[in-house]
Amino acid sequence: MVVLFKLERFLGRGLFLGLIGLYVLNLRTMKPKVGIIGKGNVGSALRRGLERSGYEVKSVGRDPGGVKELAAWGDILILAVPFLAVDQVVREIGERAKGKVLVDVTNPLGGDSLAIGFTTSAAEELQKKAPGAKVVKAFNTIFAQNMDSGRVKNEKITLLASGDDAQAKAKTLELARDIGFDAVDAGPLKNARWLETLGFLNIQLGYGLKMGPQIGFKLVR
Repeated sequence: MVVLFKLERFLGRGLFLGLIGLYVLNLRTMKPKVGIIGKGNVGSALRRGLERSGYEVKSVGRDPGGVKELAAWGDILILAVPFLAVDQVVREIGERAKGKVLVDVTNPLGGDSLAIGFTTSAAEELQKKAPGAKVVKAFNTIFAQNMDSGRVKNEKITLLASGDDAQAKAKTLELARDIGFDAVDAGPLKNARWLETLGFLNIQLGYGLKMGPQIGFKLVR
């Protein structure tokens, strides 16, 4: 702080503030552009958290044309739609996700159980449907109420991410850390089978057992 105060006196307040502004802008432009598909509670919370962390973020709801434009614009795409809407969104994205990180936040809910699991996962099936994308499973074990801060009752909670592409997973973990999560590499994409199971358990604890959404998992290590 003392150094900054001396620099302000040397440069003058106007020039000093201008340089600070350029520095902040440069930090912002260095971050990847994030496109969020889904404007519900999850998508909105992620947008708040990422924008607060300095990311340029755009989001789109049920708008096929908008989805196409967003998929072409974003460096990282986040899929925050209901599981049953995934196939339609993948068709709308088309080849625009090729080479990009595609973060799967969905939980494959099917009534009182998972609609898919054990020998595969929703994330693995998504990778088959979008083979050119780099699918990472993440954020699905977190309630929307806690996604913009990475905290529950002022305690940092754990974000688990699984994926086969090391760089894509690293970028996803960086997003999570910037929001405020304790971000942990959960291994290859096939481990999404267990992340989706954990996500379902989280829902059962929160709503089935009425603990409410102000709960979260923490990996102690």
